[in-house]
Amino acid sequence: MFRRLSVVSVVLATTCAPGPKPTLAPRQPSAMSSLIPQPASVEMPEGEPFTVSPDSVIVVPPHDARAAFVGRFLADLIATATVPPPKVVPDPPGAGAAIVLAIDPGLRPEHYTLTVAASGVQIRGGDAAGLFYGVQTLRQHLPVDVEYEASRPKAVTVRPLHVVDGPRFGWRGAMLDVARHFFDVGEVQRYIDLVAMLKLNRLHLHLSDDQGWRIEIKSWPRLTAHGGSTEVGGGSGGFYTQAQYTEIVQYANERFITIVPEIDMPGHTNAALASYAELNCDGKAREPYTGIEVGFSAFCVESETTYTFIDAFVREISALTPGPYFHIGGDEVKTLSPAQYRQFIERVQDIVQSHGKQMVGWDEVSPVALKPTSIVQHWRPKETPKEAVEKGVKIILSPADRVYLDMKYTPTTPIGLNWAAIIEVRDAYEWEPSTYVPGVPEAAVLGIEAPLWTETVASLRDLEFLAFPRLAAVAEIAWSRPERRGWDDFASRLGRQAPRWSALGINFYRSPQVPWQH
Repeated sequence: MFRRLSVVSVVLATTCAPGPKPTLAPRQPSAMSSLIPQPASVEMPEGEPFTVSPDSVIVVPPHDARAAFVGRFLADLIATATVPPPKVVPDPPGAGAAIVLAIDPGLRPEHYTLTVAASGVQIRGGDAAGLFYGVQTLRQHLPVDVEYEASRPKAVTVRPLHVVDGPRFGWRGAMLDVARHFFDVGEVQRYIDLVAMLKLNRLHLHLSDDQGWRIEIKSWPRLTAHGGSTEVGGGSGGFYTQAQYTEIVQYANERFITIVPEIDMPGHTNAALASYAELNCDGKAREPYTGIEVGFSAFCVESETTYTFIDAFVREISALTPGPYFHIGGDEVKTLSPAQYRQFIERVQDIVQSHGKQMVGWDEVSPVALKPTSIVQHWRPKETPKEAVEKGVKIILSPADRVYLDMKYTPTTPIGLNWAAIIEVRDAYEWEPSTYVPGVPEAAVLGIEAPLWTETVASLRDLEFLAFPRLAAVAEIAWSRPERRGWDDFASRLGRQAPRWSALGINFYRSPQVPWQH
């Protein structure tokens, strides 16, 4: 039922190539917090630990399927180290130490409290998502052995802890480009598990680009049969059937992550233009493309066939995606006039809305006559979506020089690009969303999202290497209030993730800026 975070490396995770010798920290006192993101309040009182025993149970609210899933998720985690695992029961037990998950109507959505004492564990959430985030915090407090199936201690003990917590921003996201290099269902689920561990709640899937079309559209089948057959460098590509896409959506939804599908348009469209000649103004199908240049392709925006096509795929994808968002891209269009571009985006905005979704677009859409429900994703550091903010439109912050996970860590990083910046871990962490973009106050910010483009990312190990540890930095910015954040403390807590991440087989970059524990 659960896709465990499998170990892909038995030894300590390493970088993709030899790098600077990591700075190793002495073992930290057991009372020191290693929680990421930093909670709103953490207390670690003295006292006896809680020990999971064969009589322990996990109590969940009755008649709440999502809360029951959280209970089973926790039982599955503990089952790695404890045999038999705790039973998940809907009613308070008569005897035996318990881990109690309860909905507290006095807490806001996604908020939770966590208390660990010798007598038991209690997690109270404003909703089932709050319970899930409480479990993720408890997970970081559990022995590392629970993450590694080859290690099975007889008992799991948990030190006393009290946490009161909730997120700063409602949109805490990651983006994965599956168009330039394709990642299969299992690989995307692996990334979902890693994202969920950091309390992120959006996964934006970049499903189409010049190099490939990655989702089945039944009314236009050549999109995948032909357009899905390539990727950067000339590989065989791939695509998701609608059943496979639904599997990804459901897997994410169980972990309180909303999938945001993106079909980039009117540019970045060569895979579609190669699949159907009638989408080109000259009626000639384009050749497949496997390079990494941008800006050369665009739909024929004067043709009604284009909008019939767009309506079809927006309809089919929207029907498979319960979340309220549809991302239309809109970036790096170099072959249309400003008037053509504006008219296209405004018409597509209506199509998206007609299928019950909110339109999301990259910040090039800011000057367009946007509806207040539309959302702008800001990525260009030297630009500002001020025009959109003045219309009441909300902003997702994804500044390329801070949170683009495909940028190199150092000039010698073996994979990644450097056109936006060289982004070490500290660069990804030390910025403040409320002041970073002139003219965009905190009230206009929905949240933060970290894109990972895949021009140079051809494997899951590549993906993990570029995402970790910077994704943890982004997660803390999105979750924790600025007064709770500071680089020295974060670096110390980050360093203490090394044993857990290694047990999980994460191929993370051992930045010399971080005192990694061994």
